Amino acid sequence: MKTITKNWLYPIMFFLMAPLGFAQDNGTKIEDKEKFELVKLQGTITEINKETRDVTVIGASGELHTIHAGEDVERFDDIEVGDVVTLEFYKYFKAEFRKPTAEEVAEPLVVLAEAEKADLKMKPGAAIGSVVKAVVTIQVINLPFMYVNVQGPNGNFISIHMEDNELIKKLHVGQVVIMTYAEAVAISLTKVE
Repeated sequence: MKTITKNWLYPIMFFLMAPLGFAQDNGTKIEDKEKFELVKLQGTITEINKETRDVTVIGASGELHTIHAGEDVERFDDIEVGDVVTLEFYKYFKAEFRKPTAEEVAEPLVVLAEAEKADLKMKPGAAIGSVVKAVVTIQVINLPFMYVNVQGPNGNFISIHMEDNELIKKLHVGQVVIMTYAEAVAISLTKVE
């Protein structure tokens, strides 16, 4: 079995994971960043909306994801709150940590594009939902696992994995941010028996 040494691991992590841009408390702005990734996880279903086919799952580290189970997800009617599932989905987001404008406060959720297939430099066949811009609120900051959970204006959750230890310490629960994101669409969602 091959072992990756720390000397090789750090450069690999640097190139694979670009930190998000956030506004610092002192008013200077770090450059906004975009992030796209394939998420594979096992978690427990905490909420199901049968009408919209939206499913909220909490992962093993406490990260929350609300994803859309498209029509191609088989046996959707068989899943229930409390079920353990494995799932794969793509997510895309861009974060702007600044105060929202008056227009953004008045209309905290704006659909920028309706889509069935990705057109964001993603691999062919990467399915995403609508691309939206929303005023979101930080709900959880998990320093040990380096992620932040944000909640959108409709109650949906997104977990953002952080790479910058100093940056995550500057954020606070209740902080309002502007996020452009593609609503996650499940590629697979399977109940663990």
